[in-house]
Amino acid sequence: MSSELNRRTFVTGAAAVAGTAALAPLLAACGGGGSKSHGGTNSKSGSAAALPAYMPSSAVHPDIASTSGAHDALTDPGFLKYPASPVKSVTEVPGAGGHYTAITPLWATVPAPGNAFYEAMNKALGATLTMKPGNGNTYNTTIPTLTAARKLPDWVQLPGWWNPLFKVGELAGTQLADLTPYLAGDKIKKYPNLAAQPTGAWQAGMWQDKLYGIPTFASGFALPGQYYYRGDVFASKGINASDVRSADDLVSLGKELTSAKAGVWAFDDVWQYTDQIFGYAQKFTISGGKLMHKYEQPEFIEALNWCYKLAKSGLMHPDALAGNNNDAKTRFFAGKTLIVADGQGAWNEADAQSGTAADKNYRRASFTPFSADGKATPQLFMNPSSGMFSYLNAKLKPAQIEECLRIANYLAAPFGTAEYTLVNFGVEGVHYTRGANGPTPTKAGQAQVQAQTFPFLATAVNVINNPDFPQLTQDRCVWNSEAAKYAYKPVFWNMNITVPSRFATADAAQAVEDTIKDVYHGIKPVSAFQDALSTWKGSGGGDRLVAWYQSTVLDKFGSGQ
Repeated sequence: MSSELNRRTFVTGAAAVAGTAALAPLLAACGGGGSKSHGGTNSKSGSAAALPAYMPSSAVHPDIASTSGAHDALTDPGFLKYPASPVKSVTEVPGAGGHYTAITPLWATVPAPGNAFYEAMNKALGATLTMKPGNGNTYNTTIPTLTAARKLPDWVQLPGWWNPLFKVGELAGTQLADLTPYLAGDKIKKYPNLAAQPTGAWQAGMWQDKLYGIPTFASGFALPGQYYYRGDVFASKGINASDVRSADDLVSLGKELTSAKAGVWAFDDVWQYTDQIFGYAQKFTISGGKLMHKYEQPEFIEALNWCYKLAKSGLMHPDALAGNNNDAKTRFFAGKTLIVADGQGAWNEADAQSGTAADKNYRRASFTPFSADGKATPQLFMNPSSGMFSYLNAKLKPAQIEECLRIANYLAAPFGTAEYTLVNFGVEGVHYTRGANGPTPTKAGQAQVQAQTFPFLATAVNVINNPDFPQLTQDRCVWNSEAAKYAYKPVFWNMNITVPSRFATADAAQAVEDTIKDVYHGIKPVSAFQDALSTWKGSGGGDRLVAWYQSTVLDKFGSGQ
């Protein structure tokens, strides 16, 4: 099993730890209830002036090339096997003998300081980069303590889902270094591996027309999730999933698949990603120049009504109806449920290994996008191009920032290069052995080469690679190529929006969300949602929140689309 697999498994695992999607919209709450905001959105002209030029890398050629889709979507390339002869993408040692400390969140055992991997990395970097991984479970309290004391390290990873807690908008320009003078426009060409990052990923790391964040785990086509089915079971029953072209078709199929007597139900919890079928917005849509919250879209009501009926149909697993999502994958592996909604990260080698351990014929597959009525064009909104960023300390001198950027360029080397191999697998013979399917970690590699250390400071753009399951890579690439045709940028895409704390409760809309959950689990009728919505709009502050977004963001900075 590769470190690449470990890294990808982390991205979805950390989302669960954080309690939200790792690639969720990057919204930051402003400290204090006044009208003055710190940090925030960017103007079109400001973004154009600050964004780095895009220069794709040609250092390594994938087995399955990226596909261009709608609205600038660009799918991740696929590698069926690890390159046999890694090439170099960085010709010179990047460091100049500098000494820096770096903190990243780590949801694993912290490697011993000064280990052989760290020593090998510092030798290759030509600088001493002291990694001090923090406990991922307490990272949300570690960082605020450091910022309050103004004791941030030289380099720090701040996951985007914690932007509100960390108040990144306030840290930008005060404790975090402005990278605009070093990376704007053609200046980034000094760092070709960084220049290969999608433009949108840099945009998601901007605050007030200036560039601060170095993106990690960036993608040109990041979706929040999709609908999966047991491909092996469908094949054994002679079911062609491409025949499902509407919501009614899906329910009809569910009736065919369900046998409560045999302990098999067609559906697990499928509320997530119903936007892809019914076409409601991620959060806002624009009609006649005015913002409309998704709660008020007819399509949202239609989706909620459909899920309520599904919950009452007897086609959904009882544990799913009870809200037991922790065992959803176990039910899917065991064939107790055959259709699920899950994140993009669920379709990987770790899933295939777990699934085949439960059933040797296991194969996860995904429905080709379809619309509710089978006539409208499906709509799949893209997540931000990156949801994780590292930042440099504002106290660093220009020469130190340039040295760190050269190091970041090394760390961002493309998949399969010599630099990537060292950063992600360590030293051959010490931390990994090379087999037919690429590097395999040794015990020392498993202990020392943590994917949540150096790669959390800078990474190459995402690729699809499942060394022991090449068919899985092909399946994902084929699906992505088709799905990218229906991609669109949601309102405020890749924009960092500083929401005043007085609107925090309305923005979270927890009472509405709780009611929505009760409705799609069949506990409450759709009318209960409409009642909750009415309260949210009035005394809950929803109308005032939408008006704030309209006047403060949309009217001044545009939609980000």
